[in-house]
Amino acid sequence: MPVVVVTDSSASLVPEVVEEQAIQVVPLHVLSGDEDFREGIDVIPEDLAGVTTAGASPGELSEAYAAAWEASEGAGVVAVHISRQLSGTWEAGRQAAQEFDGRVRIVDSQSAGMGLGYPVLEAARLAMSGADLETVYRRAVDVAGRSRCLIVVDRLDQLRRGGRIGAAAALLGTALAMKPVLHLVDGRLVLKEKTRTSTKAMAKMIDSAVELAGVDRTSVAVHHMHAPDRAESVAQRLKERIPQVSDLVVTDFSSVIGAHVGAGAVGVVLCPEPAEGYPDADSSTTSS
Repeated sequence: MPVVVVTDSSASLVPEVVEEQAIQVVPLHVLSGDEDFREGIDVIPEDLAGVTTAGASPGELSEAYAAAWEASEGAGVVAVHISRQLSGTWEAGRQAAQEFDGRVRIVDSQSAGMGLGYPVLEAARLAMSGADLETVYRRAVDVAGRSRCLIVVDRLDQLRRGGRIGAAAALLGTALAMKPVLHLVDGRLVLKEKTRTSTKAMAKMIDSAVELAGVDRTSVAVHHMHAPDRAESVAQRLKERIPQVSDLVVTDFSSVIGAHVGAGAVGVVLCPEPAEGYPDADSSTTSS
């Protein structure tokens, strides 16, 4: 049996792809008052104002890894999770993996959304081709390292309250109605540049995305929080300006991410391919 890939619900993968690629998804949590909603399992309220979030626990991940290990029939498990700088899920996974004596390999995607989804999908594709545990793990690490994420939010209040961005950066976002462009650096969300209007912020984000994409074949995802028209407009402009878009998707942020970025947020994730493309596993790297 092939290596099994595990991720968490912040990857924003559609159920059909998860089932087709035999990916196991562990839910993160949206907390509202006394209620605990499991993302991807429970019906989560559309209005996320005032909610908090929580990562998966070591117990939840241990259970998921055990099920994945059994399904792999000894081939092993690669678990790719949301950035450790954004959630406690990676650390919980590291603790849970200690029970499995190296049979579960943990990858910090240093991202979220499709910045997590792209390494998960590539790892799952390679696993289904018969690649061994080490090969799948290394490919997931490589793809995660290639992904880049940019985001524009209407307000930084929710990010500041959740501790996902520093108070100084949040202050910049409110002073004189500034609209900041943020990006992920080493898995941490930081200020890239500030503008005075949402229109200028979107334009700056698109310019940065085009520059990051370069001339290589690039997968592009545009995420949004209750802003489908804005996201479609960004996607169309990226398609026109990036020479080699190999795949382009427009999708909602997950509820857990949306609870922090707030309504109106739009993010762009880029995953450039290596110039020679991703090689498939050969006979020297496949499991017997």
